[in-house]
Amino acid sequence: MTTKNSTEYTPRDLVGYGGSTPDPQWPGGAKIAISLVLNYEEGSEATPVNGDAATEVLGSELGPGVLPFDDGQRDVNMESLYEYGSRAGVWRILRLFEQYQVKCTAYAVGQAMLLNPSVGAALQKAGHEAASHGWRWIDRSAWSVEEEKEFAKKAIRAIKQTAGQEPRGWYYGNVSARSGQRARALIADVYREEGLELKYYSDSYSDDLPYWVPMPGGEAKEGLLIIPYTLDNNDYREARYNGFQSPTAFADYLIGAFDELYAEGVAGAPKMMSIGLHCRLVGRPGRIGGLRKFLEHAKGKEGVWFATREEIADHWKARFPYAPGA
Repeated sequence: MTTKNSTEYTPRDLVGYGGSTPDPQWPGGAKIAISLVLNYEEGSEATPVNGDAATEVLGSELGPGVLPFDDGQRDVNMESLYEYGSRAGVWRILRLFEQYQVKCTAYAVGQAMLLNPSVGAALQKAGHEAASHGWRWIDRSAWSVEEEKEFAKKAIRAIKQTAGQEPRGWYYGNVSARSGQRARALIADVYREEGLELKYYSDSYSDDLPYWVPMPGGEAKEGLLIIPYTLDNNDYREARYNGFQSPTAFADYLIGAFDELYAEGVAGAPKMMSIGLHCRLVGRPGRIGGLRKFLEHAKGKEGVWFATREEIADHWKARFPYAPGA
């Protein structure tokens, strides 16, 4: 299998399900499946402490216009903004999930998990899923194929060590789009080498339902399930200039998306809804009220399935197994 930086093995599908989406047959006849995703990255971001030339400048209260120090010094203020997520934010969010009895999928960065193993233990105890968000939350475009594969294996080992189970799903994200075109095939290859099952891959924003693609480098009978993620139902907008200005604004957007998808489900075309969360962002007391308001709204409706992404993958595989050429 080739994992070179090319596009030959990732043709675009601009058609998808078309105008007639399948009935996903969610458990209990649910009208919508909700996937809460908690990105756990804190401590793995770029910083001279981790051997990097500069400190991370994205994904924090400082917004997108911050420039890195150009002399290799640490930006301890930026570091502290990330540290809020691991020291306080993650626990506030997990308490909220416990209160509302909902499960999440953690997009767990391997190094971050090792730096705060109590998070992995808490995820495991509460029955949350730990999927992989890579080894570190940094630009990986300069890594060779061999380096990236070794880092992927380190991430798998770190997540198993801290959360008790190898990750069954993978999401890299947009830290470096330049290396994304080879990633799907590379991660599939890593899972084969490790003798593990890659149940799903989530580096896609292209649909409101899961869908199958041929397994990169696999046999013709093998498929890889894509469970699309989201960048709009996502608190990461708080780290940009067009961020939500209040908890109500965040809640209103989530509720608006939920209501539209729920109505489609009532009409006979159920969908799934992903919600992206970050410990250092929605974990702030001034923001988490928006997430609480959304949970109150969704919990007040009949036929809402809060599921981990692994549960969604297992359901889809059972109801809609991969059919080569279909």
